[in-house]
Amino acid sequence: MELEWLSIKWFLPETLLSFHWESPFWISVIPFVFLLYFLKWLFIRKKRQKLEIARFSEKKYVDKVVYLRYLPVIIQILVFVFVLLALARPQRTNQMVEQWSEGIDIIIALDISESMQLMDFIPNRLEAAKDVCKKFVEGRKNDRIGLVVFAGEAYTLAPLTTDHQLIQSLIDEVDFGMILEGGTAIGNALAVSTNRLRESTAKSKIILLISDGESQADLIDPYTAAKLAQAYNCKIYCIAVGKEGKVIYGYDSFGRPLQIENSLNEEALRKIAEIGNGKFYRATDNKALEKIFATIDKLEKSEIKETTYKDTRDYYTIYLKWAMVFFVIGLFLKSTFISNLLED
Repeated sequence: MELEWLSIKWFLPETLLSFHWESPFWISVIPFVFLLYFLKWLFIRKKRQKLEIARFSEKKYVDKVVYLRYLPVIIQILVFVFVLLALARPQRTNQMVEQWSEGIDIIIALDISESMQLMDFIPNRLEAAKDVCKKFVEGRKNDRIGLVVFAGEAYTLAPLTTDHQLIQSLIDEVDFGMILEGGTAIGNALAVSTNRLRESTAKSKIILLISDGESQADLIDPYTAAKLAQAYNCKIYCIAVGKEGKVIYGYDSFGRPLQIENSLNEEALRKIAEIGNGKFYRATDNKALEKIFATIDKLEKSEIKETTYKDTRDYYTIYLKWAMVFFVIGLFLKSTFISNLLED
Protein backbone atom coordinates (compact mmCIF):
# COMPACT_ATOMS: atom_id res chain seq x y z
CA MET A 1 0.00 0.00 0.00
CA GLU A 2 1.32 3.43 -0.99
CA LEU A 3 0.57 5.17 2.34
CA GLU A 4 1.70 2.27 4.51
CA TRP A 5 4.84 4.20 5.44
CA LEU A 6 2.72 6.69 7.40
CA SER A 7 1.94 4.06 10.06
CA ILE A 8 3.36 4.54 13.55
CA LYS A 9 4.27 0.83 13.61
CA TRP A 10 7.64 1.59 11.93
CA PHE A 11 8.84 3.21 15.18
CA LEU A 12 7.71 0.48 17.56
CA PRO A 13 10.55 -1.49 19.27
CA GLU A 14 9.31 -4.85 17.94
CA THR A 15 9.44 -3.53 14.37
CA LEU A 16 12.91 -2.04 14.74
CA LEU A 17 14.18 -5.26 16.34
CA SER A 18 12.71 -7.37 13.53
CA PHE A 19 14.98 -5.76 10.93
CA HIS A 20 18.34 -6.93 9.72
CA TRP A 21 20.50 -3.79 9.56
CA GLU A 22 22.87 -3.85 6.59
CA SER A 23 25.01 -0.96 7.97
CA PRO A 24 24.50 -1.00 11.76
CA PHE A 25 27.30 1.56 12.28
CA TRP A 26 24.86 4.41 11.58
CA ILE A 27 22.60 3.29 14.43
CA SER A 28 25.51 3.72 16.83
CA VAL A 29 25.78 7.37 15.69
CA ILE A 30 22.24 8.22 16.92
CA PRO A 31 23.22 8.68 20.63
CA PHE A 32 25.90 11.17 19.56
CA VAL A 33 23.25 13.28 17.81
CA PHE A 34 21.39 13.65 21.11
CA LEU A 35 24.67 14.32 22.91
CA LEU A 36 25.70 17.08 20.49
CA TYR A 37 22.36 18.85 20.79
CA PHE A 38 22.52 18.57 24.57
CA LEU A 39 26.04 20.08 24.63
CA LYS A 40 24.87 22.81 22.27
CA TRP A 41 21.98 23.61 24.63
CA LEU A 42 24.35 23.79 27.62
CA PHE A 43 26.74 26.06 25.74
CA ILE A 44 24.00 28.43 24.60
CA ARG A 45 22.47 28.48 28.07
CA LYS A 46 25.80 29.42 29.58
CA LYS A 47 26.68 32.12 27.04
CA ARG A 48 23.18 33.53 26.65
CA GLN A 49 22.78 37.19 27.58
CA LYS A 50 20.41 37.63 30.49
CA LEU A 51 18.25 40.71 31.21
CA GLU A 52 17.07 41.68 34.65
CA ILE A 53 13.30 42.20 34.60
CA ALA A 54 11.41 43.81 37.42
CA ARG A 55 8.44 41.74 38.56
CA PHE A 56 5.37 43.12 40.30
CA SER A 57 4.94 39.83 42.08
CA GLU A 58 7.30 37.25 43.52
CA LYS A 59 5.16 34.52 42.04
CA LYS A 60 6.78 33.17 38.94
CA TYR A 61 4.49 32.45 36.04
CA VAL A 62 5.54 30.75 32.81
CA ASP A 63 3.22 30.51 29.84
CA LYS A 64 3.30 26.97 28.51
CA VAL A 65 3.31 28.30 24.96
CA VAL A 66 6.93 29.28 25.48
CA TYR A 67 7.96 25.61 25.36
CA LEU A 68 7.10 25.58 21.68
CA ARG A 69 10.51 27.13 21.10
CA TYR A 70 12.00 23.64 21.55
CA LEU A 71 9.92 22.24 18.70
CA PRO A 72 12.31 23.22 15.85
CA VAL A 73 15.22 21.57 17.69
CA ILE A 74 13.23 18.38 18.28
CA ILE A 75 12.30 18.29 14.61
CA GLN A 76 15.96 18.75 13.60
CA ILE A 77 16.95 15.84 15.84
CA LEU A 78 14.22 13.63 14.37
CA VAL A 79 15.38 14.45 10.83
CA PHE A 80 18.92 13.35 11.70
CA VAL A 81 17.65 10.17 13.43
CA PHE A 82 15.47 9.18 10.45
CA VAL A 83 18.33 9.81 8.00
CA LEU A 84 20.66 7.64 10.12
CA LEU A 85 18.04 4.86 10.25
CA ALA A 86 17.75 5.02 6.47
CA LEU A 87 21.56 4.88 6.09
CA ALA A 88 21.59 1.77 8.33
CA ARG A 89 19.54 0.01 5.63
CA PRO A 90 16.79 -1.88 7.49
CA GLN A 91 15.95 -5.11 5.67
CA ARG A 92 13.86 -8.24 5.99
CA THR A 93 14.78 -11.50 4.28
CA ASN A 94 12.44 -14.36 3.48
CA GLN A 95 14.42 -17.54 2.91
CA MET A 96 13.01 -20.66 1.28
CA VAL A 97 14.97 -23.90 1.00
CA GLU A 98 13.83 -26.38 -1.62
CA GLN A 99 15.11 -29.93 -1.14
CA TRP A 100 14.92 -32.88 -3.43
CA SER A 101 16.59 -36.25 -3.60
CA GLU A 102 17.68 -38.66 -6.28
CA GLY A 103 16.19 -41.62 -4.42
CA ILE A 104 17.42 -45.20 -4.41
CA ASP A 105 15.18 -48.13 -5.38
CA ILE A 106 15.56 -51.07 -3.00
CA ILE A 107 14.10 -54.58 -3.09
CA ILE A 108 14.28 -56.59 0.13
CA ALA A 109 14.34 -60.32 -0.73
CA LEU A 110 13.51 -62.18 2.48
CA ASP A 111 13.96 -65.92 2.98
CA ILE A 112 10.94 -67.52 4.74
CA SER A 113 12.01 -71.17 4.39
CA GLU A 114 11.68 -73.59 7.32
CA SER A 115 15.29 -73.14 8.43
CA MET A 116 14.51 -69.50 9.27
CA GLN A 117 12.65 -70.88 12.32
CA LEU A 118 15.95 -71.85 13.98
CA MET A 119 16.56 -70.12 17.33
CA ASP A 120 20.18 -69.03 17.21
CA PHE A 121 18.61 -65.55 16.87
CA ILE A 122 16.02 -64.20 19.32
CA PRO A 123 13.23 -65.27 18.99
CA ASN A 124 14.21 -66.87 15.66
CA ARG A 125 16.00 -65.95 12.43
CA LEU A 126 12.96 -64.68 10.56
CA GLU A 127 11.65 -62.46 13.36
CA ALA A 128 15.11 -60.98 13.92
CA ALA A 129 15.41 -60.24 10.18
CA LYS A 130 11.93 -58.67 10.13
CA ASP A 131 12.82 -56.34 13.02
CA VAL A 132 15.96 -54.95 11.37
CA CYS A 133 14.20 -54.69 8.00
CA LYS A 134 11.48 -52.50 9.53
CA LYS A 135 14.06 -50.22 11.14
CA PHE A 136 15.95 -50.02 7.86
CA VAL A 137 12.78 -49.05 5.95
CA GLU A 138 11.98 -46.36 8.54
CA GLY A 139 15.30 -44.64 7.87
CA ARG A 140 14.98 -44.60 4.05
CA LYS A 141 12.62 -41.63 3.77
CA ASN A 142 13.55 -40.65 0.20
CA ASP A 143 13.69 -44.14 -1.35
CA ARG A 144 11.23 -46.48 -3.01
CA ILE A 145 11.22 -49.92 -1.40
CA GLY A 146 9.71 -53.24 -2.49
CA LEU A 147 9.41 -56.63 -0.77
CA VAL A 148 9.98 -60.12 -2.19
CA VAL A 149 9.59 -63.30 -0.11
CA PHE A 150 10.92 -66.70 -1.09
CA ALA A 151 11.21 -70.30 0.00
CA GLY A 152 10.80 -73.06 -2.63
CA GLU A 153 9.51 -70.32 -4.95
CA ALA A 154 9.52 -66.53 -4.91
CA TYR A 155 6.92 -63.84 -5.38
CA THR A 156 6.47 -60.10 -4.89
CA LEU A 157 4.70 -59.11 -1.70
CA ALA A 158 5.00 -55.36 -2.45
CA PRO A 159 6.22 -53.54 -5.58
CA LEU A 160 8.43 -50.47 -5.29
CA THR A 161 6.66 -47.79 -3.28
CA THR A 162 7.33 -44.75 -1.11
CA ASP A 163 4.55 -45.85 1.26
CA HIS A 164 6.93 -47.06 3.94
CA GLN A 165 4.16 -47.68 6.46
CA LEU A 166 2.66 -50.19 4.03
CA ILE A 167 6.02 -51.95 3.64
CA GLN A 168 6.49 -52.13 7.41
CA SER A 169 3.01 -53.55 7.94
CA LEU A 170 3.62 -56.17 5.22
CA ILE A 171 6.93 -57.13 6.84
CA ASP A 172 5.00 -57.64 10.09
CA GLU A 173 2.66 -60.01 8.28
CA VAL A 174 5.42 -62.15 6.72
CA ASP A 175 5.04 -65.73 7.92
CA PHE A 176 6.34 -69.19 7.12
CA GLY A 177 2.94 -70.28 5.78
CA MET A 178 2.99 -67.81 2.87
CA ILE A 179 4.83 -70.26 0.59
CA LEU A 180 4.02 -73.93 0.99
CA GLU A 181 6.71 -75.23 -1.33
CA GLY A 182 9.86 -76.10 0.66
CA GLY A 183 13.43 -75.20 -0.23
CA THR A 184 15.45 -72.03 -0.74
CA ALA A 185 15.07 -70.67 -4.27
CA ILE A 186 17.72 -67.91 -4.20
CA GLY A 187 17.94 -67.78 -8.01
CA ASN A 188 14.18 -67.27 -8.29
CA ALA A 189 14.27 -64.56 -5.62
CA LEU A 190 17.00 -62.67 -7.51
CA ALA A 191 15.10 -62.99 -10.79
CA VAL A 192 11.84 -61.67 -9.29
CA SER A 193 13.72 -58.80 -7.59
CA THR A 194 15.51 -57.88 -10.84
CA ASN A 195 12.21 -57.92 -12.69
CA ARG A 196 10.88 -55.32 -10.24
CA LEU A 197 13.94 -53.12 -10.72
CA ARG A 198 14.64 -53.48 -14.45
CA GLU A 199 12.44 -50.57 -15.53
CA SER A 200 13.56 -48.32 -12.69
CA THR A 201 15.26 -45.05 -13.65
CA ALA A 202 16.73 -44.52 -10.18
CA LYS A 203 20.38 -43.55 -9.89
CA SER A 204 21.01 -46.63 -7.74
CA LYS A 205 19.16 -49.98 -7.64
CA ILE A 206 19.73 -52.34 -4.73
CA ILE A 207 18.74 -55.94 -3.90
CA LEU A 208 19.08 -56.93 -0.23
CA LEU A 209 19.08 -60.73 -0.19
CA ILE A 210 18.56 -62.16 3.32
CA SER A 211 18.91 -65.92 3.55
CA ASP A 212 20.25 -68.69 5.80
CA GLY A 213 20.55 -71.68 3.52
CA GLU A 214 21.95 -73.21 0.37
CA SER A 215 20.17 -72.54 -2.86
CA GLN A 216 17.68 -75.34 -3.58
CA ALA A 217 14.63 -75.88 -5.81
CA ASP A 218 15.69 -73.10 -8.20
CA LEU A 219 14.19 -72.73 -11.64
CA ILE A 220 16.97 -70.23 -12.37
CA ASP A 221 20.62 -70.77 -11.47
CA PRO A 222 21.61 -68.23 -8.75
CA TYR A 223 24.76 -67.14 -10.60
CA THR A 224 22.81 -66.62 -13.85
CA ALA A 225 20.22 -64.60 -11.91
CA ALA A 226 23.02 -62.52 -10.36
CA LYS A 227 24.45 -61.79 -13.82
CA LEU A 228 21.00 -60.77 -15.02
CA ALA A 229 20.72 -58.37 -12.06
CA GLN A 230 24.15 -56.97 -12.85
CA ALA A 231 23.12 -56.42 -16.48
CA TYR A 232 20.29 -54.19 -15.25
CA ASN A 233 22.72 -52.28 -12.98
CA CYS A 234 21.29 -53.82 -9.81
CA LYS A 235 23.70 -54.08 -6.90
CA ILE A 236 23.31 -57.19 -4.69
CA TYR A 237 24.00 -57.24 -0.97
CA CYS A 238 23.92 -60.80 0.41
CA ILE A 239 23.28 -61.17 4.14
CA ALA A 240 23.75 -64.66 5.51
CA VAL A 241 21.98 -65.22 8.83
CA GLY A 242 22.70 -68.08 11.22
CA LYS A 243 25.45 -70.12 12.79
CA GLU A 244 26.87 -73.32 11.41
CA GLY A 245 26.82 -76.54 13.40
CA LYS A 246 24.23 -77.53 15.99
CA VAL A 247 21.45 -74.98 16.34
CA ILE A 248 18.36 -74.98 18.60
CA TYR A 249 15.07 -75.40 16.71
CA GLY A 250 12.73 -75.95 19.68
CA TYR A 251 12.24 -77.47 23.13
CA ASP A 252 10.85 -80.79 24.33
CA SER A 253 8.11 -81.22 26.93
CA PHE A 254 10.71 -81.02 29.70
CA GLY A 255 12.08 -77.67 28.42
CA ARG A 256 15.25 -79.22 27.05
CA PRO A 257 16.60 -77.69 23.80
CA LEU A 258 16.25 -79.68 20.60
CA GLN A 259 19.11 -79.21 18.19
CA ILE A 260 19.72 -79.78 14.49
CA GLU A 261 22.83 -79.67 12.33
CA ASN A 262 22.86 -76.53 10.21
CA SER A 263 25.05 -75.63 7.24
CA LEU A 264 25.30 -72.56 5.04
CA ASN A 265 26.90 -72.22 1.64
CA GLU A 266 28.78 -69.01 2.36
CA GLU A 267 30.93 -69.33 -0.74
CA ALA A 268 27.89 -69.25 -3.04
CA LEU A 269 26.45 -66.13 -1.40
CA ARG A 270 29.86 -64.42 -1.59
CA LYS A 271 30.05 -65.14 -5.29
CA ILE A 272 26.51 -63.83 -5.88
CA ALA A 273 27.44 -60.56 -4.11
CA GLU A 274 30.64 -60.33 -6.14
CA ILE A 275 28.79 -60.81 -9.45
CA GLY A 276 26.23 -58.21 -8.37
CA ASN A 277 28.96 -55.62 -7.50
CA GLY A 278 27.77 -55.64 -3.91
CA LYS A 279 29.03 -57.06 -0.63
CA PHE A 280 28.59 -60.18 1.47
CA TYR A 281 27.85 -60.05 5.19
CA ARG A 282 27.58 -62.79 7.79
CA ALA A 283 25.40 -62.32 10.88
CA THR A 284 25.49 -64.81 13.73
CA ASP A 285 23.27 -62.94 16.21
CA ASN A 286 20.75 -60.09 16.45
CA LYS A 287 23.33 -57.43 17.23
CA ALA A 288 25.55 -58.37 14.30
CA LEU A 289 22.51 -58.27 11.97
CA GLU A 290 21.63 -54.75 13.16
CA LYS A 291 25.21 -53.56 12.54
CA ILE A 292 25.16 -54.99 9.00
CA PHE A 293 21.97 -53.11 8.11
CA ALA A 294 23.39 -49.93 9.67
CA THR A 295 26.51 -50.32 7.49
CA ILE A 296 24.46 -50.83 4.32
CA ASP A 297 22.31 -47.84 5.29
CA LYS A 298 25.45 -45.65 5.38
CA LEU A 299 26.86 -47.08 2.14
CA GLU A 300 23.69 -46.51 0.13
CA LYS A 301 22.58 -43.00 1.04
CA SER A 302 20.32 -40.87 -1.14
CA GLU A 303 22.00 -37.68 -2.29
CA ILE A 304 19.89 -34.79 -0.99
CA LYS A 305 20.24 -31.55 -2.96
CA GLU A 306 18.90 -28.20 -1.93
CA THR A 307 18.37 -24.80 -3.48
CA THR A 308 18.06 -21.72 -1.32
CA TYR A 309 15.94 -18.78 -2.44
CA LYS A 310 16.32 -15.42 -0.69
CA ASP A 311 13.90 -12.53 -1.05
CA THR A 312 15.38 -9.41 0.58
CA ARG A 313 13.28 -6.26 0.94
CA ASP A 314 14.66 -2.83 1.89
CA TYR A 315 12.73 -0.47 4.20
CA TYR A 316 15.12 2.51 4.24
CA THR A 317 12.76 4.54 2.00
CA ILE A 318 10.17 4.63 4.80
CA TYR A 319 12.53 6.43 7.18
CA LEU A 320 13.83 8.63 4.37
CA LYS A 321 10.28 9.79 3.64
CA TRP A 322 9.73 10.60 7.32
CA ALA A 323 13.00 12.57 7.34
CA MET A 324 11.85 14.58 4.32
CA VAL A 325 8.46 15.32 5.92
CA PHE A 326 10.03 16.58 9.14
CA PHE A 327 12.66 18.54 7.19
CA VAL A 328 9.88 20.41 5.33
CA ILE A 329 8.06 21.02 8.64
CA GLY A 330 11.30 22.35 10.10
CA LEU A 331 11.75 24.78 7.20
CA PHE A 332 8.20 26.01 7.69
CA LEU A 333 8.64 26.54 11.43
CA LYS A 334 11.89 28.42 10.88
CA SER A 335 9.98 31.26 9.21
CA THR A 336 7.27 31.42 11.87
CA PHE A 337 6.99 33.06 15.26
CA ILE A 338 7.77 29.77 17.07
CA SER A 339 11.52 30.08 16.65
CA ASN A 340 11.39 33.67 17.99
CA LEU A 341 9.36 33.16 21.14
CA LEU A 342 10.54 35.07 24.16
CA GLU A 343 12.28 33.04 26.79
CA ASP A 344 11.04 32.92 30.31
